[in-house]
Amino acid sequence: MVKVAIAGAAGELGREILDGIVERQKHEIIALVRRDPSLLPPLQGVTWTQTSYQSGSELVQLLKGVDTLLCVFAVHRDPGNATQKMLIDAAVKAGVRHYAPAEWATSMKLDAHLDLTPWNEGKVEIRHYLEQVNKEKKVLEYSCFQVGILMDYLGHPHRVSKYLTTMPMTVDIEKCHALVLSGSLTDKITFTAARDIGKVVARAIEYEGKWPLVGGVSGTQISFEDLIRIGERVRGTPFTVESLQQEDVESGELKTDNFFRVPFPDIPEDQVESFSKLATISVMLGAKHGLGRSRTSGMKFCQIMNLLKWRIFSGRYGDLVAEGILDGETHFRMGY
Repeated sequence: MVKVAIAGAAGELGREILDGIVERQKHEIIALVRRDPSLLPPLQGVTWTQTSYQSGSELVQLLKGVDTLLCVFAVHRDPGNATQKMLIDAAVKAGVRHYAPAEWATSMKLDAHLDLTPWNEGKVEIRHYLEQVNKEKKVLEYSCFQVGILMDYLGHPHRVSKYLTTMPMTVDIEKCHALVLSGSLTDKITFTAARDIGKVVARAIEYEGKWPLVGGVSGTQISFEDLIRIGERVRGTPFTVESLQQEDVESGELKTDNFFRVPFPDIPEDQVESFSKLATISVMLGAKHGLGRSRTSGMKFCQIMNLLKWRIFSGRYGDLVAEGILDGETHFRMGY
């Protein structure tokens, strides 16, 4: 048994990870939250702990005796990474052994393509900050969990995850439509179900070896061509495949009205259109540049066909989860 702290434990992905650790019934969990803990459900082995993240000395006290600290809050809501940097500094002072930054991203190539995903700038900055913290000697072992794209998004607008808010993708299973770059059908991308990320992290905190810089997690690596084929099988109808020229998309031009609209409520209504175009461009070009791929080894979890066919379009989600039919192949590697 180890003592684990989760910063952002009440958030969407935070709850998925928290549940994954709770299921193991092995660990003591300090769930750090900003809200009133009395409003949160009691969970076995979990202590909901309120903090403003404003006091370094308070964080040091909260992290005393903690073996592993997981940071799962949204980086783009942490101006200047001030909160996460304070957490890292407190972890070092408290003697925390393992740290997982608020990464949960698609690739270590983010720094070379921030023009495609400017909202990831904070993740790259934290990588550099951790390098500096360990520059003279290693004081905090950390691993950047790379999960690809959340598989749950493929089920949009249906409720797939217990906690996650989904968004549409360029391959839209609901609308039987795919928006791709010309010549990109064989390009591969990684999808991992949110629930499975929690399971993998739960195993990672029990890993006795040295944590690597990258913890690769991959539910499925699949080409756009095969993903469309699965969608057609599940929906029972051919998809409309719309191809765009890469040079047009790279110049910021989407010659279509069929790009996905991001449904997140924290985006101002007058910015939804422009942000949605940027998000669509980022997904399309990110896949082309390998931002959606993760290296792997083997564990078993949910596959795309199971998620789409059984969890959404058959109406038997609850029964199949209980029966364990949703397990497929997920891959995880704690060292390269």
